[in-house]
Amino acid sequence: MVKLKKYNGFLKLFVIFLTLFFLFSCSPKNYNVTKIEAKQLSISEKNAEMQEIENFIKPFREHINKDLDHVLAYCPETLDKSNGKWQTTIGNLLADVCLEKGGQVFKTREKKDIDLCFLNHGGIRAILPQGNVTTRTAFEIMPFENNLVVLALKGEQILEMTAYIIKEKKAHPLSGMTFTITKDNTAQNILIKGKPLDKTQIYYVATNDYLANGGDNMNFFLKSLQKFDLDYKLRNVLIDYFKEVDRIPVPKDIRISEE
Repeated sequence: MVKLKKYNGFLKLFVIFLTLFFLFSCSPKNYNVTKIEAKQLSISEKNAEMQEIENFIKPFREHINKDLDHVLAYCPETLDKSNGKWQTTIGNLLADVCLEKGGQVFKTREKKDIDLCFLNHGGIRAILPQGNVTTRTAFEIMPFENNLVVLALKGEQILEMTAYIIKEKKAHPLSGMTFTITKDNTAQNILIKGKPLDKTQIYYVATNDYLANGGDNMNFFLKSLQKFDLDYKLRNVLIDYFKEVDRIPVPKDIRISEE
């Protein structure tokens, strides 16, 4: 019996030793990746095609495509965000639409007017092609789930906004505000709805929820006094606008100029 106990004790110690050895020897710090291999696994049409799944999906796909390809309006020329230094036709249009449609919602809910709209150049994901405009077009331009929000900003933050635009050197969508860039890269003649900027005044600025949270380093939005989420996706703003117009206007007015 004594020998059996000693044997069991020795066996337990041996198991513990092996366990500790395994843990330490197999620690990630003892592994170094020396080679990564990969190979292509071909999938034949026969394997990829599952008729039962296809038959199930087909009616849903056809229904969705019918809705997406429904013609809403007509665009007389292609609007592209790559054509323009400080403003583009598609950027101006998008900002104008958000200012108009968002303003209607904001006025109804808060009894206030939106003063200007400022969005980001990178948020525009496709062109608005010449010809028929469909629901699919709106999804391609605005594929994200961003909501339209309104922020209450002091005039000082509007100045920060203009400084941001000048520094970024991108054609960010802008509506409701115009200004001139001087030779020393500062903003002058800042007008909001045709009136000179008042540093002491509160302005209501429309943007999307990503930027409102400081996205794209737009930190001036984080200094807002109030935030109103309109629960209105930018994509739906576009769709609603397209439904209302037969022919889409092409805004070519100058909003940001240089000396």
